[in-house]
Amino acid sequence: MNLIKHSKIKNTGILFELLVRQITADTLDGKDSPVKDLLKKYFVKTELGREYKLYETLLKKTTLTETKANIIVNTLIESSKILNRGTIKRQKYNLIKEIKDHYNIEQFFNHKLPNYKVYAAFYTLLETYNYPQIAINPEQIINNKITILEHLTAAPITEKKVADDVMDAFINEDKDVRLLSYKISMEKFNTKYNNFTPEQKAILKEYMNSVDNTTRLKEFYTNKTTEIKNQLQLLNTNTQNPVTQIKINEIISLIGTPGKNQRIKDHNVIDLLQYYDLIKELEHANG
Repeated sequence: MNLIKHSKIKNTGILFELLVRQITADTLDGKDSPVKDLLKKYFVKTELGREYKLYETLLKKTTLTETKANIIVNTLIESSKILNRGTIKRQKYNLIKEIKDHYNIEQFFNHKLPNYKVYAAFYTLLETYNYPQIAINPEQIINNKITILEHLTAAPITEKKVADDVMDAFINEDKDVRLLSYKISMEKFNTKYNNFTPEQKAILKEYMNSVDNTTRLKEFYTNKTTEIKNQLQLLNTNTQNPVTQIKINEIISLIGTPGKNQRIKDHNVIDLLQYYDLIKELEHANG
């Protein structure tokens, strides 16, 4: 899993704040600041300006309830998705190029900002949600959200609650289990399954947490297959229909434990999800 690195030079909020500060510095030095034209050119009725509005909204909000803070964060993330990322990238590149024409770039960015941590957290959060091809690191998302929520609420935030919210958000997002962006290719699976059971959610969360820990994932998978077999055998005992009993026995025989050198892959996890869907159907049929 990759950690998205924060880039001060690419952070729209930081760029804007440093430009405004530069105007003040130039004015105090008795100079006619070229930054005034840069702000007008790159932040007025531009895509970059629209992205800056997201940062501005975030920084202005404080002392909110946790519920309202979560709504703000989710709304800003969704709003960022409709912006043209290519245009923003190009406008940033041109802006930085013009800054270099007027100022020493190292000195320009060599300033401490009081809200730097919030700017950085929001930047990496937007990068995470706008570039789904990047393998997501759940811990980074959780840490970023905690930073932002603590800014918005001016109060400590419980890590466990944020972690659960992050996992649930991935699980429920567009039904396509983009939640794992860990390469679970589940389009066919999702055309059939509309709602995940608690057991299925638990599997997905564990897969997300263990995707880079093969030993833990294999142990989890082995325990789950044993649990599923036991549940199916119990359901088989309570099933009166002989045809259904035969089918259940066939399914039980197909559920094997992984070999010594076998790695747990996406299709194994999908099998677990499907087994639990079958259990749900059988429980419903048995009343």
